[in-house]
Amino acid sequence: MIVMKFGGTSVESATAIERVVSIVKARAERRPVVVVSAMGKTTNKLLAIANAAIAGHRADYIAQIQDLRDFHSREARLVVPLSERAELDRTLDEHFQELTELVKGLAILGELTPRSIDAISSYGERLSSYIVSLAFAHYGMKAEHVDARRVIVTDHRHTQAAPLYTETYARLARVIPPLAKDSIVVMGGFIGATEDGVTTTLGRGGSDFTASIVGAGIGAEEIQIWTDVDGMLTADPTIFSGGHRVKIISFAEAAELAYFGAKVLHPATVIPAVEKNIPVLILNSRRPEVEGTRIVSESVPCKNTVKSIACKRKITLVNIHSTRMLMAHGFLKRIFDVFERFETPVDMVATSEVSVSLTIDNPQRLAEVCAELCQFSEVSMEESQAIVCLVGDNIRFTPGVAARVFHALESVNIRMISQGASLLNLSFVVAEADLKRAVESLHREFFSQLDPAVFDANGAADAAA
Repeated sequence: MIVMKFGGTSVESATAIERVVSIVKARAERRPVVVVSAMGKTTNKLLAIANAAIAGHRADYIAQIQDLRDFHSREARLVVPLSERAELDRTLDEHFQELTELVKGLAILGELTPRSIDAISSYGERLSSYIVSLAFAHYGMKAEHVDARRVIVTDHRHTQAAPLYTETYARLARVIPPLAKDSIVVMGGFIGATEDGVTTTLGRGGSDFTASIVGAGIGAEEIQIWTDVDGMLTADPTIFSGGHRVKIISFAEAAELAYFGAKVLHPATVIPAVEKNIPVLILNSRRPEVEGTRIVSESVPCKNTVKSIACKRKITLVNIHSTRMLMAHGFLKRIFDVFERFETPVDMVATSEVSVSLTIDNPQRLAEVCAELCQFSEVSMEESQAIVCLVGDNIRFTPGVAARVFHALESVNIRMISQGASLLNLSFVVAEADLKRAVESLHREFFSQLDPAVFDANGAADAAA
């Protein structure tokens, strides 16, 4: 068995769903289990409906619900067999009636709780997985729709629930393989349920996470993540269009890239796959002939020092200074207690005797954090910064990497640098205005020659296409 996950852009329309059908049909002998995201921007639209409801904009949220229903009905009718149209209409009516009642309840309460967010957000994947299962039937393939909430069991942390692996794996092993013997199993990603049946979601990138969980639970031979890019590239294509496709990379390197901004893969995705030693492939549903990127558990030998350059924009650099803390213990603890209290994660840290610099990517509670820090230190902030992260297993073994970085960036002001916390990366902070120039210079320095076993030099053309 294999697991094939298709993201929102891969199922955003009838045309996109037809591409999915073709891709899955070509791999039917491998007994695929298909995991799908919500169609296009459906999740964003559902949250907009919820926000309109709590704001008291009744006409607005009613119109948005109707538009969303019309969208699903219009696209679904193009890929659903005529014999199933009545059942399709009945199911859509049921789901949107439920959604309407839920939203009306929010309007009365005037409050959007994490549990309500999960309940509303779940409709996207519930609808898309049902529609895709009918599409397979339309094109001559037997399919079974499985509500992911039956098999993905989580804790009660709404909007970012964690799977209860023992029970989840037991349910997956019991439910999925018998169905997959002679049918394509289709289920929605991103969603799950508590042991007592309350709907939850796995947070950002949750559909990738679902695919990995399902793969681990059924002992899949491979997990395929189908998206709208050719795989992992040597640089973010939104910043630098000359990147090359990375053919193969280790789980550890892929996780580092994901943590530092490579949005093609959610960091948590690799965890169940690593534990079960299941390869993960990143593939392009619009260009299924491209081999994509293969992520494997072991380290990948490579002649290049760096595998890829990841970037994280909209970073705030916080500088904390206190001469009173010279030779005093507990300074760092006191700082991080503040960030913990205000639930603000930190990405990078650099320290000296009396100063600490750190970066955050969520400034929502930064004013409160700084007010607390100012009680025992001087605080300054620099907004509109970016983290640039060079990732590669060889960084740990290769002398002179930092020298090459500084040479490539001799005209760029580096605000902060971090190496050693991870053996696989060298990270630094620059102003967002310098980001494009920095990435282009680093790419010339580290990718002027390529190891053909690891990189596809034609990826430059692919990325620009």
